[in-house]
Amino acid sequence: MEKINIKEVEYIAFDLARKFMDYNEPIPDFSSRFPNILESCLAVPFQTFGRKSFYKGLAGKGAMIFYLMVKNHPFQNGNKRIAMTTLLYFLSKNKKWLRVDNQELYNFAKWVAESNPKLKEETVKAIEKFVQTYLVELS
Repeated sequence: MEKINIKEVEYIAFDLARKFMDYNEPIPDFSSRFPNILESCLAVPFQTFGRKSFYKGLAGKGAMIFYLMVKNHPFQNGNKRIAMTTLLYFLSKNKKWLRVDNQELYNFAKWVAESNPKLKEETVKAIEKFVQTYLVELS
C-alpha cells in the first residue's frame, strides 16, 4: 500500500483544494499550517504495534486520514476541502477512487466535522463504511 507524504499533500491535495474548491473562504498559504499536526494526521493511520496495523486496509487507513485531517485542523482554513482532496489522492495513488456525488461527499465531510469527538471510533467506522460503499477501481 502506497503512503502519502507531506510534500504530496502540499503539491497535490492542498493546491487542488485551493484551486478548485473555493467557497468564498480562501485557503491560506501552506506554510501557515499548524506545526506537526498534518504530519501526525498522515502518520497515525500507518501505526503498528507488534507488527499489527491499528487501521486495516485501504479503507481503514483512508478513513483515519480523513477523520484526523477534518477534526485536528492542520490548516487555518479549508480543512474539509483539503481532507477530501487528500483522501481522493491517497486512494488514486493506490489505484482506487470514490464514485460518489460531489454534494454527498461534501455533506459527509460536513457531518464528520460536526461529529462528537467522544464518538471518534464510531465516526471513523462510518467513514470506513462510506469509503467502502463508493470505492471503485481506478481505470
